Amino acid sequence: MIRHGFDGGEELLKPVHLSQPVEGFPKTVLVTFQRKVVEALQKRLPVEAVSTISACVEVPIYRFSYQGQTLGLYLTTIGGPATVGILEEVWVKGAEKVLLFGTCGGLDAALPAGHLIVPTAAYRDEGTSFHYLPPSDYVEVPTAERLAAIFDELALPYVRSRTWTTDAIYRETPGKVAERRAEGCGAVEMECASVMAAGQFRGKPVYQFLYTADSLAGSRWERGLLGAHPESDYERYLSIALETAIRL
Repeated sequence: MIRHGFDGGEELLKPVHLSQPVEGFPKTVLVTFQRKVVEALQKRLPVEAVSTISACVEVPIYRFSYQGQTLGLYLTTIGGPATVGILEEVWVKGAEKVLLFGTCGGLDAALPAGHLIVPTAAYRDEGTSFHYLPPSDYVEVPTAERLAAIFDELALPYVRSRTWTTDAIYRETPGKVAERRAEGCGAVEMECASVMAAGQFRGKPVYQFLYTADSLAGSRWERGLLGAHPESDYERYLSIALETAIRL
C-alpha cells in the first residue's frame, strides 16, 4: 500500500529551493485557519507583512510585537498537504516554533461548542504524515504536555484528547466516528497528524490547540458554531494564542 511506503531519504525538491531565509523573521509564528482571526489581530495591534508564500495561493506572513516579543501570524489553508507545504517554507524563512489553532468537529457529546482541546495524539486518516514518519495508526503530539501546562497557568478550561485527522470532510461516517470515539478521540479535524509528523521529521516543535464548532457525537450532524462564531470568539482565541506564544 502507498501509505506503507515511507522513505526517509533526502528529497529531490527541497523547501529551500522555493523559499529563502528572511532577516528578522519571527522565531515563533501563529497559524490560523480563519480570516477573522487575522482581522482581529490587525484591529488590535500594528502589523507588517514581512514575507509572502505564493506557491499555490498568496499567503502573507505578518510580523508584530506583543508583550515585548516579536511574533508572526499567517492564515493557512485547510488540509494536511497545503498546511504542511506552507509550513515547510515558513521554517526555511526562519520560524523555530509554530502554534496552530482552529476549529474541529466534536466527537464527545460532553464537549459543548467552543470548548478547548489539547490534542495528545492524532489518528492518521490522511496521506501527508506517511511521507514524514513510518506507518502507525497514530502520531503522538510531543508538545501536548507543555501546551497543557501553559493552559493550566492561564486557568483555561480544556480537555486533553486524541483527535482524528481526516482528508475527507464529507466522508465522516457513523462507523468511523464510533471507531475513533472508542479509541479516545474527542475531535475530528484535517491537519494535526500531518503537521505533527512534519514537525518531528524536521526537528521543529509544533503546538496545536483546537476548539469545537460542529458536532458528530450524536445520531446526526449538528452545525453548532460552525461558520457562526461571534466576533468575540475570534478575539478570545487570538488572545489565548498570543498569551500561549509568549510562554513557549
